[in-house]
Amino acid sequence: MPDLLWPFFYNNPPLAKALSAIAAEVIKARVSAKYGVKVGAIAILHTFNGKLEFNSHVHTMVTEGGLDGSSNIWVSRAYYERDALMKAWRKAVIALLRAALRAGQLRTEVTANQMGDLLTHLEERWWSIKIQSFEDKGHFLQYAGRYVRRPPIAQRRITSIGQRTVRFWYKDKRLCRRVYVKRSLEDFIDLWAQHIPDPRQHAVRNFGLFAPRALRQSSAAIFAILRQEQRPRPKPRPWADSIRRDFGHDPLLDHAGRRMQWTGRLASKASH
Repeated sequence: MPDLLWPFFYNNPPLAKALSAIAAEVIKARVSAKYGVKVGAIAILHTFNGKLEFNSHVHTMVTEGGLDGSSNIWVSRAYYERDALMKAWRKAVIALLRAALRAGQLRTEVTANQMGDLLTHLEERWWSIKIQSFEDKGHFLQYAGRYVRRPPIAQRRITSIGQRTVRFWYKDKRLCRRVYVKRSLEDFIDLWAQHIPDPRQHAVRNFGLFAPRALRQSSAAIFAILRQEQRPRPKPRPWADSIRRDFGHDPLLDHAGRRMQWTGRLASKASH
């Protein structure tokens, strides 16, 4: 969405949280209207860009085909039109902001008339969306999923931390080069903190055929239609294995390289 709208979603977190559902519903409605099928969608809300600005946007993975509920046939391919999806997404986001404005639930310093004029102006602008096909769903999940449980900036991008300032870089996609930014410690912490999700907030949301209730009801039938074997759900990876895989060291080894063993838990002492 245009950067003019970023502050409104920053100041109104409930509206930002609604973007995942809006993105999925827009895609579902377009495919259902054109092909008459139901699709599965996984939506991941991101709120930051390389400069740590609050840039709310949604990465959505959608099944290439869909289920025809009337005939129980899997339609193997559905074409997603970029311009049509862009206009539907633009219309839905602006409708969300207008509804919040009418209800008096939009926190903003601009007047209602100014907000109305801005939304009218943005209705005529082109919004940037990107549609990309993947041979393997793992590629998308590795790209989008890595933002779910990690800080908004990688440690390698922070080049120096002084007593008063922090210096880091980001990749400018227009200039195709690194750009270095210097911020005060207070500003850097504020930039970082605005992207911390609320407790128990779901970063990954499932819709359509992937929604929890629909998945329980129809997954067995879909696998039978596709003549595929449904694999069992993988067991959770132990925390130590995750650290070994992602960071290359074993957290269960002490400073001398000896493996630590669990012996018990110390009872807490009462404080006076």
